[in-house]
Amino acid sequence: MSYLGRRPDTHLIRLLLLPTLISTALHSSYGFVFLEPRHNVFNWGTASFSFVLIGKGIDLALARTGRHKQGEFVPGAMSTPAIATAAATTKDDSVDSDSDSTEDDLSASAAAAAASKRQYAALLPPWAQDALELMFSLRGLGWDFGKGVYTPPPTRPQERGAFLRATFWSFLIGFFILDVIDAAIKLIPGVGDPEGGSIFFPDLAPLTRFFVSTAIHVLTGTALVAGFGMVYDLMTLLAVAVLGHSPSAWPPVMDNPWAAQSLHEFWARRWHQLFRQTFLVFGGIPGRKIGGDVGLVLGTFLASGLFHECTILAMGREWDSRVPLFFILQGGSVIGERIWKKVTGRRVDGFPGRLWVYFDIIILGQPLGSCFLCVM
Repeated sequence: MSYLGRRPDTHLIRLLLLPTLISTALHSSYGFVFLEPRHNVFNWGTASFSFVLIGKGIDLALARTGRHKQGEFVPGAMSTPAIATAAATTKDDSVDSDSDSTEDDLSASAAAAAASKRQYAALLPPWAQDALELMFSLRGLGWDFGKGVYTPPPTRPQERGAFLRATFWSFLIGFFILDVIDAAIKLIPGVGDPEGGSIFFPDLAPLTRFFVSTAIHVLTGTALVAGFGMVYDLMTLLAVAVLGHSPSAWPPVMDNPWAAQSLHEFWARRWHQLFRQTFLVFGGIPGRKIGGDVGLVLGTFLASGLFHECTILAMGREWDSRVPLFFILQGGSVIGERIWKKVTGRRVDGFPGRLWVYFDIIILGQPLGSCFLCVM
């Protein structure tokens, strides 16, 4: 499908292939499962991959002229990697800077030049390189569907050796944090079982019960952040050290989510954007056609909630409506922030904004954390 998305006049073929892709992906998620309880997390991983695959397949099938690199008018016209375009054009819009900054321009040009080099380009023809890059691109860096996606600024040296050393240490730290939290959670009776469990203990006094559930929820969230970073660091090491990718092709996957001062900032900039296009395809784009910008926001968050709950179903869990409900509430809260700005003329930010984010994620999100313990 990715190959066809880079070829002209293949729209009908892609549409005809889509039902096969969807049915095969769903069957692989729910038709073949790991029965050993301690391997149940692999069922979740397979389902997650399958739904991302379906979302990407729908996106490629419905894109009438295929997928273009940024600055490309006809698929296949540009021979350089899409990430080279992103390295040349992406600016950190979170930091004020002069538009005529020569140093920034030189850095962007150098990053683009490095990203345009493919160490093993001679092993594959250009069409195969493009297809693979499009297949594995989740954020869409350098592609038309990734235009406007926030990319965190680099936090590591961009010189190859220094970058690999910094990434390796980051991987070790993430692995250590995840391992410690995983071991700690498994010591909690009824919570650390392979089947998962509730973070709410009915035998405890209300205040103690709330304190314990909050602590477990924060630990679970910290484990998720560390786990995402650890896996991303591992993939970065393989890509840069083995495949010869440029460090600029692997920008940070998150931007310190703990520092968010509004829910919009948290979900659109601080949290990872790996599933952004998936949620837009499943809910955001149809929602916008139905309800404009409000439908776009609510549809995207609804798709996120259904995605998370459907992947949990692959682990043999019963349907839990609290997960989609939590994400719909997040969408409503983001819309509420926009209304607040229109009414007061001030956006949600600062210390009150951070308290608002922590309340939504840590307090209202506790039922979600309880559902995700089975993934640990």
